[in-house]
Amino acid sequence: MQVLHTVAELRTSLAGKTGTAFVPTMGNLHAGHVSLVELAKQHGQPVVASIFVNPLQFGAGEDFERYPRTLDADCNKLAAAGCDIVFAPAVSELYPVPQSFTVQPSDSLTRDLDGAFRPGHFNGVATVVLKLFNLVQPRVAVFGKKDCQQLLVIRELVRQFNLPIEIVAGDTLREADGLAMSSRNGYLDASERIQAVRLQHELATIRASVESGERDYASLSATACRHLKMAGWRVDYIELRDAMNLQTPAPDSRQLVVLGAAWLGKTRLIDNLDFDLPAQA
Repeated sequence: MQVLHTVAELRTSLAGKTGTAFVPTMGNLHAGHVSLVELAKQHGQPVVASIFVNPLQFGAGEDFERYPRTLDADCNKLAAAGCDIVFAPAVSELYPVPQSFTVQPSDSLTRDLDGAFRPGHFNGVATVVLKLFNLVQPRVAVFGKKDCQQLLVIRELVRQFNLPIEIVAGDTLREADGLAMSSRNGYLDASERIQAVRLQHELATIRASVESGERDYASLSATACRHLKMAGWRVDYIELRDAMNLQTPAPDSRQLVVLGAAWLGKTRLIDNLDFDLPAQA
């Protein structure tokens, strides 16, 4: 496996290759990331993974400085998973001059949910992903479903810029108790780790209620928020949306997703569960 740090090295290594599969990450990898690499191997070769903590997507007071940088351990996991190339640039390599040109995603996709609580976040995500797509020029790129809003932003980015890239979504991997795997789970202390699965439990309760015929989505969300707050969480949002566009479900919406973001102590956790309703008779 090659570990490359410069744009020039990356371009030289990928010259003439047309079937590349790409997995962008911020490092501090866990089994969920490894599963994305394994999925990428089914769709293209060589498999390229990037490791880059992108300053553009972190807002004031967020965890850019303390976000774990674990390059050696990450490379060991990627090599074991069969990754061919790791691209791990410095900030100065990817942003050699101030990034005054940025991508502004559609307001309809980013004005609420995480977009409301992390202003500018998706601008930073879309900008760095477009830059990485330009450098790697993959045929396929793999993203995890856990970042549901991000996945839809990337799909729309590819569509509107006419990029010849297939976006493949990898399922969320979970711990034995149901907690979605996340690099930020490492911030949780022992007591918080026990509590952390509550978010997934509340989302699962909403899903079960909707599948049973409940349609008062606002009431379901309010109940879930109340339960978390009573347990000491600070809730950003819990919402039931149309999985295709993240808008409020229409009466005929069949593909749904329930999303949540909440703080447990100093750690912000996100999760979502997507599901299909049976077609109406």
